[in-house]
Amino acid sequence: MLVRLFVLVVALAAAAAGAVSWWVQRPLVLTRDTVEISIEPGTSVRDIARLWHEAGVEEDPALLYQWFRWSGDSRRIRAGSYEIARGATPRSLLEKMVRGESQMQAVRIIDGWTVKQMRAALAAAPGLKPATAGLTDVQLMAAVGAPGQTAEGRFYPDTYLYTDGVSDLQVLKRAHAALEHHLAAAWAERAADTPLKSPDDALTLASVVEKETGVASDLGKVAGVFSNRLRLGMPLQSDPTVIYGLGEAFDGNLRKSDLQRDSPYNSYTRAGLPPTPIALPGREALLAAVHPEATKALYFVSRGDGSSQFSETLDAHNRAVNQYQRGQHP
Repeated sequence: MLVRLFVLVVALAAAAAGAVSWWVQRPLVLTRDTVEISIEPGTSVRDIARLWHEAGVEEDPALLYQWFRWSGDSRRIRAGSYEIARGATPRSLLEKMVRGESQMQAVRIIDGWTVKQMRAALAAAPGLKPATAGLTDVQLMAAVGAPGQTAEGRFYPDTYLYTDGVSDLQVLKRAHAALEHHLAAAWAERAADTPLKSPDDALTLASVVEKETGVASDLGKVAGVFSNRLRLGMPLQSDPTVIYGLGEAFDGNLRKSDLQRDSPYNSYTRAGLPPTPIALPGREALLAAVHPEATKALYFVSRGDGSSQFSETLDAHNRAVNQYQRGQHP
C-alpha cells in the first residue's frame, strides 16, 4: 500500500512538473503587439505580476506570481522599464527581468521646467522610444490615464531610470503618478487657514512659487506673501505668470506694456490664481504652497543673486526696488 501511494505521489509530481514546464514555454497572449511596464525599486513580486496583467498580458496574475515564486528567481528581479513582444513566454519574461536586459539609462526632469521643456528632454534622452512625439498635450494626458487634466504642472521633477527601447510614455506615466502622490501628501498637510480651496489650487500656487525664487530657503516666505495677497483679494503681481501667458512672444525682455496687457495669466490685471500651473513644481514648492511661512510681508523683490527682499509696506517695497533693481542705494 505504501509503495503504491509513493508511486502515485511521484507520478502526480511528475505530471505537475510537466505541466509547469509546458506552461512556462508557452507564448503569452498579449492584447497588443508589445507590452511594457516600469518596476520601481521595492515593488513586490505580486504587484509585478499584477502590473504585467494590467498592461496587457492576458494571464491570471496569480499564476504569474506563483511562477515567479516557484522559479526561485523572484528576489533577483531588477527594477527598471521592460517591454515584451508577441512570442514572449513566462520563462523569457522572467529571464528578461532577472537579467535587467540592458544598461539602465536616466533622464532628469528639472523643477520649474514647463511641459514643453520636459518633452524636449525626453525626446533627446538616449534609448527612449518617442511614442508620444506626435501627441498634443491633450492627447498626452489621455495616454497617461488622466484625460481632461491640463498637462502643465502634472509631472513630478525627478531622475527616472529606464532600459533601452522602452517608450517615453512609461516615464511620463511614472512622473504623473509621482506628482499625484506628492500633491495628495502635501494637501493632507495644508495649514488650517490656507486660502487655497483644492489640491489643484495648491499645484498652481506651487508652480508660481517655484518660478519666483532660485533660493530654496525663500520658498516658504514667497508662498506666505502670495497667500496673504490671496486672502486680501490682491493681485499676485507675479512676472512669471505674465511670461508664461506670453508664450513664444516673450523675447526675454518683460516690458511695462506686457504687464498692462490683460490675459488669463496676467496676475497684474487679474486677482487670484492663474487658470493653470505655469511649470512643474518640486516637493519643496508643493509643501511651501500648502504650509507657507508665517509673514506679514505683502511684497518682495529680487536682490539679483536669486534671493529676495521682503517688505510689509509699499513704501518699504519701493525702497527695496530702488536699491536692488535700480541701484539707488539709500
